[in-house]
Parts: sequence; structure tokens; C-alpha cells
Amino acid sequence: MTSIAIIGAGPQLGLAIARTFGSRGFDVALISRNPDKLDTLVGALTAEGISAAAFPADVLDRGALTQALQDAAARFGGIDVLEYSPVGGFDSTVLTTPSTTEPSHVQHEMEFQLYGAIAATQAVLPAMREAGAGTLLYTTGAGSIDPVPQVGNVNAAAAALRNWVINLHKELADTGIQAAHIGIDVSIGTSVIPGFPTAKPEEISPVYWELHTSHREEAERVFSG
Repeated sequence: MTSIAIIGAGPQLGLAIARTFGSRGFDVALISRNPDKLDTLVGALTAEGISAAAFPADVLDRGALTQALQDAAARFGGIDVLEYSPVGGFDSTVLTTPSTTEPSHVQHEMEFQLYGAIAATQAVLPAMREAGAGTLLYTTGAGSIDPVPQVGNVNAAAAALRNWVINLHKELADTGIQAAHIGIDVSIGTSVIPGFPTAKPEEISPVYWELHTSHREEAERVFSG
């Protein structure tokens, strides 16, 4: 059996990714800070015949996040795929333009997006190196590539994560381990910005499977519908 750990799992893209991998025989470890929501997702996946379990943890709590990944690895005999989805985790009450951004406005986003991803990676990468195989996938909004002034602080941290992931991809070349960034340039499920394109999560999740299987040379994929 193989397994995927989805960090930031929710009822939209996280659930769709879980179904994409779970329907192909993967065990699914779901990690987020809300135990009740995780239990609902596990119930839905279990009803579909997918092996899934919840491991509650807040990505801002590095120790809890590391422990959740260790528990998932113990439950499923290792983690073959890590998917980190900080999309939607920003503090919507603190959105700043570049000219009004203070260092503190960016710090929370860096903690959530970049530092959380680094901590999660450190928890799973040593075993992947030992096995000579594994996949590391990281999701941001497309503002990490083409920033939007209204969310300057969020985009700055997302760009930092993107830079780190692409650099990680280069470092891991020829090791058997794939690292890739996915930039989502649509609203997922329902439109939150008038006129902005939308996509169903089931339309996006196959990208993750492709990066894990047939497009392992790619460092980045942008989904724009």
C-alpha cells in the first residue's frame, strides 16, 4: 500500500485530492486543526471505500504538526506523498497592499505558508531519502507568481514558498523524490471575486496525480481552468 498526507485538508480541494489518490488504492492521512471537520471528511471517504484517518494539528504548532505526520506514518507504514495546502488559511482581517504592509503583516503568512511547509517537509523527507522515492506537493494561489496588490502580504509569503519549492525540486533532482509547486489561478467551487474564473475541485485534483506519476520532471504547474 501507499499513502498520502494532506495538510490543510478541507471539504473542497483537500477532499478531491484525497478521492483522487484514495480511489487508486492510497491510504489517506488528513491533517488540519479542526477535528470535527476532519471526522466528517474521514466519514465521507470511508463510505466510499477509501482508507482514511484524521490527525488533527495546527500548522503553526510545529511540534504538533511533526507529531501528526509521525503518527500518520506509523498508522500507514510511511508517507509516500505529502501535499501541503495553505490556500485559504490567511487571516482575512489583515490583508494589505504592498505600500501599507508592515513586517508583522507578512510574518503570520510566512509562519503559515513557508515555515509550516518547511516543518512538514523535514518530518517526512528523511524517510523518503532513505527509500529513494517520494513526492512533495505544495499549493498556493497564483498570486505567488502574478501578485495582486490587494493581498500583498499574502502574496509575498506565497512567493517565498514557491521559490523554496522550486529550489527544493532542483536539489532533489535524480534522487527519486519529486517536489513541485501548484499555483491555483481560479476560485475553487464558487466565485469569490465577480468575473474571476472558477473550477470544481475535481477538475483540479488530477494535476496532483499527474505530478506524482507521469510529470515528475515538472517543478511547477499553474491551474487556470
